[in-house]
Amino acid sequence: MRVIIAGGGIGGLATALSLHEVGIECDVFESVDRIDALGVGINLLPHAVRELDAMGLLDALLAEGLAPRTLAYFTKRGEEIWREPRGLAAGYQWPQVSIHRGRLQQVLHDAVLARLGEAHVHTGHHLVAFDTTQDHAEAVFAGRDRTVEIARVRADALIACDGIHSAARRQLHPAEGPPLWNGAKLWRGVTEAQFLDGRTQVWAGHRNQKFIAYPIRDLPGGGQLVNFIAELRFDGEQLAEREDWNRPGDPDDFLPQFESWVWPWLDVPALIRRSSGTFLFPMVDRDPLERWSHGRMTLLGDAAHPMYPVGSNGASQAILDARVVAGCLRRAMDAAPGGLADVEAAFDEYDDRRRPPTSRIVLANRSMGPERPMQLVEERAPDGFESLHDVITPEEILDATEVYRSTAGFALAELNDRPSLIIGP
Repeated sequence: MRVIIAGGGIGGLATALSLHEVGIECDVFESVDRIDALGVGINLLPHAVRELDAMGLLDALLAEGLAPRTLAYFTKRGEEIWREPRGLAAGYQWPQVSIHRGRLQQVLHDAVLARLGEAHVHTGHHLVAFDTTQDHAEAVFAGRDRTVEIARVRADALIACDGIHSAARRQLHPAEGPPLWNGAKLWRGVTEAQFLDGRTQVWAGHRNQKFIAYPIRDLPGGGQLVNFIAELRFDGEQLAEREDWNRPGDPDDFLPQFESWVWPWLDVPALIRRSSGTFLFPMVDRDPLERWSHGRMTLLGDAAHPMYPVGSNGASQAILDARVVAGCLRRAMDAAPGGLADVEAAFDEYDDRRRPPTSRIVLANRSMGPERPMQLVEERAPDGFESLHDVITPEEILDATEVYRSTAGFALAELNDRPSLIIGP
């Protein structure tokens, strides 16, 4: 069996490694001419790290990132609302990993080159169309200008990992239109800093104004490389430009709103000023689809389920997709020794297993997901409080966080007891 993977991001590279693991030949076709280590910080939750460990990549990830021990919620005044252990400290058998997105992609890319070989990675190929028949899938690629066809590639199957602006998804749903914006804009950056114990993720604020910061790498001279997100909501405003992870942000557009966020344990405006720059990104997603798989083609990652960056789930869910689709294809081959594997049935199984849970996450993230307790405190005590217990109960907070963990698929007992997703249910 041979599979075309359209897209060389985190989902596409994880899919290539997973297919290779189960003995399926594949080729990755990436739009950019060169795969560089770009972006800012990212979190990988324990269920995704469990799969990356099964792929033999955990040591490489920890060498490039770090494992946080605590997640803490705060008000806009720096008052603590809640803290909870994360990763190994919470009892998981695998850590949570905070890492620069570019370094994560580099770890995956290096592994693909080492295991599959350079001949199986094709840059400068942008998917523009596809077709499927009863016995093959065909992908049409153009150069980066997306106007001149440069290749038509046939294989047994096509997995479209081509992002939130997926050409495959657009061909299936031409009337869907652009991603849906919820009115929030995020300015993301990386800088050197040190706060609390150097292993704590900080979420502060509320729905209309929020600041997130977490370390992603220890520095040789002490301190950490810290990822931060400054978020503001502009209800009623129209989105004038298409989102782009590489669009520079202007501090004048958001820093003044955070000037008063100076707390004994963290000076937010000073942290922002130390950054060499930020990237601006509107918070967008798409409505869940009724189906991802169509014949010998299926969607994966942001092409299938783009979601708000709430709860650290985007990249993690793409990795889970990769493992499940590889396992489904392997079972299809095992069921047809010496014959033709039923690719369509495998993709249907993948669709049935992954689409419903990711759809639930998309919808949960629209209601703030695990960040809901921060909003409740803001609504009930906008001017502060003497006792947190007069504002919100531990049971309310625990209910919100536990429900989200279950929705996102990393409930503690469930994850620790199950095998790798590539093995199957």
